[in-house]
Amino acid sequence: MNVANAYRTANQFLSDLPDQDYEQLLPHLEFVSLPQQQILAEVGEPIAHAYFPIEAVISLLSVMEDGSVVEVAVVGNEGLVGFPIALGTDIASVQAIVQIPGLAMRMQAARLKAEFERGGAFQKLLFRHMQAVFIHVSQAAACNRLHRLENRLARWLLTFQDRTDSDELPLTQEFISHMLGTRRAGVTMAINGLRKEGILQCSRGNIKILDRDRLEAKSCECYERIKVGVRQLLES
Repeated sequence: MNVANAYRTANQFLSDLPDQDYEQLLPHLEFVSLPQQQILAEVGEPIAHAYFPIEAVISLLSVMEDGSVVEVAVVGNEGLVGFPIALGTDIASVQAIVQIPGLAMRMQAARLKAEFERGGAFQKLLFRHMQAVFIHVSQAAACNRLHRLENRLARWLLTFQDRTDSDELPLTQEFISHMLGTRRAGVTMAINGLRKEGILQCSRGNIKILDRDRLEAKSCECYERIKVGVRQLLES
């Protein structure tokens, strides 16, 4: 069996396509392993490929002139990275970087655009996933402005866990501070608070979630709003 075909059900976007549409894509899908911190798209540069994560988790980052970054969305095996290609531009407006390494399938940018322009099920599904990313971006923007760091941290950790299906996340506190757009000292205090309550266990470069229910209770309403909103959209 073709490797890409064997892993189809591991990515929700590809799994949701009708069989005939997927068969047309299959010759153009390439199976790849994405290492941590690999940059898949850089701001202001052409987007070469669209990626359909299987195990990998990819952050979309807004990059400032001084080099500081903040995460605006995260994509795992529920979707794809590179959809601006379908809208007529191949220039990236955000940086796409691999945060959790793993498997993915990729397609050349020109092929994604061609499939989108054919219309039909592929185009309709891609529009839904664009809207799903918008739900994440808009709610996260409100969350970053209005909610306490501890609540934002809980939301962020839950979001990553949902996309890795693992209690252990290979993440550093410095990295988390960049993603949340805040000082590392604040992240350290928030993590230590959750650790002392027995919700997290921390070691160098690794965070383990010990009590997901209590972590959800610590999160603001934004986690549930994003999760439910995206699920309803993609299952409709």
